[in-house]
Amino acid sequence: MLGIDRSAARHTWTAALVVLLLWLVYLVRGTLFIFILAMLFAYLISPLVNLIDRFLPGSRTRTLALGLAYVIVVAAIVLIGTQIGSRVVEEATSLKRTFPNTVAGWQPAVGSLQAQVVDRVRAEVAKRSSDLISELPQFGMRFLAVASNLIYVVLIPILAFFFLKDASLIRQHILDLVEEGPRRALLDDVLADTHLLLAHYMRALVLLSVGTFTAYSIFFSIMRVPYGILLGVLGGLLEFIPTVGPLTAGLTILLVTVVSGSHVLEVVIFVLGYRVFQDYVASPHLMGRGVELHPLLLLFGVFAGAELAGIAGAFLSVPVLALVRILYRRIRKARLSGHPAPTSAVAP
Repeated sequence: MLGIDRSAARHTWTAALVVLLLWLVYLVRGTLFIFILAMLFAYLISPLVNLIDRFLPGSRTRTLALGLAYVIVVAAIVLIGTQIGSRVVEEATSLKRTFPNTVAGWQPAVGSLQAQVVDRVRAEVAKRSSDLISELPQFGMRFLAVASNLIYVVLIPILAFFFLKDASLIRQHILDLVEEGPRRALLDDVLADTHLLLAHYMRALVLLSVGTFTAYSIFFSIMRVPYGILLGVLGGLLEFIPTVGPLTAGLTILLVTVVSGSHVLEVVIFVLGYRVFQDYVASPHLMGRGVELHPLLLLFGVFAGAELAGIAGAFLSVPVLALVRILYRRIRKARLSGHPAPTSAVAP
């Protein structure tokens, strides 16, 4: 009737719904990002909750384990903040105050050609370094301002609490949206893979970040590199931004070290050696097979995510690409075999 093909109409309607859904997601992207942070925070403290839950005597309740885990996490944050935070703020303030003058007085050691090159570099760095370095304390103050907002400080842990407390119930409700059969089995496998992926990803990020901060801080302290704690914190935090973050941290460390003239060769060798170990040994081992992505795809995802949503997009690019990879592999296996493949896409 009316010359309308039912199959074409159905596909058009489906495409329209997908476009509408993407548009709604874009509109609520800020709220969605808060929920994603809460979910990742839940994955971050989940091992501690499970450990406490196993050791509680008698009739254990997960709520009690959650409460004890929150107390431990808050105490650790307060302790680390009081021990390291004040030192970082002090070094950032000192760097902002002294770095431009240090760059302006920077002189080459040898050679007239080098002198000409260095003069031009010095003029450019002196022009831009003040704004670059002055942004470090400002970014720190912005971070503290956001953290001081009760919407984030209170809401994210509360949302994470419900994610941890009702995770099995949420999973069951998602499965109930699909009728029994191959599609539900496929959805169950995808949820299992996603759970393992996010758990591995958050564990790997935290361990890599802590390892970078520890290694940098210890080495810079031993070598008496100026602003060693600040540079260590910067390197640790930027580990959360794939590829671009470590590169930015390394260049910043080298810039500060070269201008200050403090053990430049040793710092270059250490940073390069540590990046080789981190990128080719520690990171693949911690991430596991579920987060394996081609470097070109990874770079594309990081830059595309940064262009779409700034730092948040760059941070979420790797898990999003890994989730797409999981969906593709599961759907492909299900179509080839006629039924969903067993849960094995992500190594435990």
